[in-house]
Amino acid sequence: MPADYQGSPPVGFSLRGSPPVHDPLNPWAETFDAWHKDPEINQLFSPMTDDELRDETLAVMEKRNMIGVVSGVSLELTDRWRAAAPDRVIPGVVLYLHAPAISPSDLGELHAEGRIAVLGEVANQYNGIDPSHPQLEPYLAVAEELDIPVQIHVGPGPPGAPYLGFPNYRGRLHSPLLLEEILVRHPRVRLYVAHAGWPMLDDMLALLYTHPRVYVDVGILTFGIPTAEFHRYLRVIVEAGFGDRVMFGSDQMVWPGAIEPAIGSIEAADFLSDEQKRAILYDNAARFLRLTPEDITRHRLGFSN
Repeated sequence: MPADYQGSPPVGFSLRGSPPVHDPLNPWAETFDAWHKDPEINQLFSPMTDDELRDETLAVMEKRNMIGVVSGVSLELTDRWRAAAPDRVIPGVVLYLHAPAISPSDLGELHAEGRIAVLGEVANQYNGIDPSHPQLEPYLAVAEELDIPVQIHVGPGPPGAPYLGFPNYRGRLHSPLLLEEILVRHPRVRLYVAHAGWPMLDDMLALLYTHPRVYVDVGILTFGIPTAEFHRYLRVIVEAGFGDRVMFGSDQMVWPGAIEPAIGSIEAADFLSDEQKRAILYDNAARFLRLTPEDITRHRLGFSN
């Protein structure tokens, strides 16, 4: 994302925090903005420029030997990230149906050129658009034909999203069960659910049980909500038998400093075995993305060979 995507930088973030109590005498946007500017609350502040955001992120990825699906609203920005770290960046693109950055035919062409490997996130929830909207159909058809993984945003946006420039955002669209019709219509699409559909745990379990090819990523849950709640949510998914379909996601947005705390929230989960942590941090995604044995070997060597 560009450095100003969450507002004029530097923008603060309160790790594992809860939104402030709001008095409706004042606009929520004012309360929200003050919350993200308060240095006594926020542990993280975003970089000032696009280059700083990219370089700080890639430095963490290098330090932690990370390979990531890197997706944003600008293909040109993603191209620059990939040029800077071709071994670490798997390129994606964000799709808003109300203002699509690419057409379905573009998706096929850009995939053939290697500029897009993943379609996502598909962020229609922000504009109140159900995942089964007909406008998404041609994109899903191309993804199914070309075997392009798809990530759909199902879960939390910023607290108070309808009052922050997304007037059509609705909490009911958090339900992962809204994905069922497109899954049935496109039985070969590789689909993963952003933010594991939080907080709709029962709906998420029902979807995972009914559609065994669906994966989830943990996204913003790793650092954006209280750790106890994240661990509760993750533990139920794992103990229900779906731990082999959970993938790490930093959802750092404009905060490179969030990546290591996000990893730490997986490492600190005492209900996970070392094997399960490894699966969430790498193995499940390697399977979902169909990485080759050669890729996996190189990744584990940290590109030293």
